[in-house]
Amino acid sequence: MVDDVEKRWHDPRGFRRAATYVASVLATAALVFLLSLLWAAQRECADADRLLCDSTAQVAVVLGPAVVLLIGGIGAFVETYVQWRRGRTWPIWQGAGWFLFILMLVYLSIGGGAAAR
Repeated sequence: MVDDVEKRWHDPRGFRRAATYVASVLATAALVFLLSLLWAAQRECADADRLLCDSTAQVAVVLGPAVVLLIGGIGAFVETYVQWRRGRTWPIWQGAGWFLFILMLVYLSIGGGAAAR
């Protein structure tokens, strides 16, 4: 069991794994965002003044990447638990999970505010 008071959490390999995981989740969320934007541009009302001309397009563009970030954050927290059970440096993964959750909330608040207009 890891003694958390010691704070010997220096693990370059674990940090690289967590950073690669976060980067891949962000790339997947960006891809989902681009695909949903392309889909929204092909809709029947695409010639309207706004790109996201109906509620279906707005929901797809706002919720698609947010769901990817949510699943990525949950995955990071699951990996936090696994690393903790193995006695390894788990705070790196906890930081990755919180980063993805905060990013999801920021994206939802900005996207929700833009969709409400």
